[in-house]
Amino acid sequence: MAGDIPYVQHGMQEDLKALYYSDPNAALKVPVTLAAGYGVIRKGTALAKNLSASGNAGLLVPYNPTTFAASGSAWEPGRIYLVADLGSSANVLYVGLEDSYRLIVGDDLIVNDNDSSAENLGAITAIDRTTYSHMAKVTTTTTTSGTFGTSAYAHVLVEAGTSGNNYSDCVGILEKTVDTGVGSKAKGAVATLILGNCVLYYGMLTNMDSAAQTDLSAATFGQYLYIR
Repeated sequence: MAGDIPYVQHGMQEDLKALYYSDPNAALKVPVTLAAGYGVIRKGTALAKNLSASGNAGLLVPYNPTTFAASGSAWEPGRIYLVADLGSSANVLYVGLEDSYRLIVGDDLIVNDNDSSAENLGAITAIDRTTYSHMAKVTTTTTTSGTFGTSAYAHVLVEAGTSGNNYSDCVGILEKTVDTGVGSKAKGAVATLILGNCVLYYGMLTNMDSAAQTDLSAATFGQYLYIR
């Protein structure tokens, strides 16, 4: 065939062309494992690494933005919203039954809402999924200092960063959409993490904020995000 051959990608390869402005093959990327229970995680999602001492330590989870309001108006896939208010001096909390499968005993748990500062509750010591049919009871090592209300969108997430960054540090960008499953049958997923040396379409990125850009040594230029 004479002439230039068009740049065509088939199947899942179409994800790469939609995400990258630069050559996908030039990007620095590594294989990673995502924790189970977060459902479908879309390409371009900023990811963080579980930093718990045990539990799902080392597995990747969606990054939790620090500059997005703690509300139901934004897609914040790393958060597990409480189904009951959490008072002070408490170490027992309740989350939806399906959402509870994002957690295992040993995970270090963070709690926050839009009226309070994030608190580290330490390691999960027990998860009761049998007493109630609609929610799970989660017990942690450390008790709360403040109160966290469902009306203020109280939520928990695994420790995946430093306290000054809402306990969530971005480590890279998910290259292709994967399904980590939901509920008791969730298995997690093997995926590819973009580390740098690329230019991405900013509009294709999810849960990205200025703190995540700093974590990645990234900068915006018009509609693009350049990761060095």
